[in-house]
Amino acid sequence: MIPLNPWEHQNAIKALYSKCVEGVCVNHNITRMELDILLFLANNPCFDTATDIIEVRYLSKSQVSSSIKLLEQCGYLRKEYLECNRKTAHLRICKEAGDIIHDGQAAQEEFISIMLDGFSQEEITGMRQYNDRILRNINACLKGKETE
Repeated sequence: MIPLNPWEHQNAIKALYSKCVEGVCVNHNITRMELDILLFLANNPCFDTATDIIEVRYLSKSQVSSSIKLLEQCGYLRKEYLECNRKTAHLRICKEAGDIIHDGQAAQEEFISIMLDGFSQEEITGMRQYNDRILRNINACLKGKETE
């Protein structure tokens, strides 16, 4: 018997997250993928390339590329190239995306609040540690490495 089936709840978690962020997409006339990219960049400043988004979030290259192009056209993102590496585009959030990011992060906070309602800080800390370990195991397997 499998003691934990996290995949049984993943669709419910995704549905709740979608419900929390759908108003942001509608209000700002952007797609969910565009919002996800803006929030990823805002929440993870150390990951600032399209490759980072694709590898960390396991998203398709074509979807990320087309969404980045649209975000650039709307003035929400710009590409920046470093002197030492003119091939890699680093994605920078423009001030025009500020309201979208603010609203998106508020929706993410609502999502987390709903998910963790009734949990103690100690329980949340434990969950974070277990989830981090599970994700390390998953990433190691998907990247063809042995787990710790």
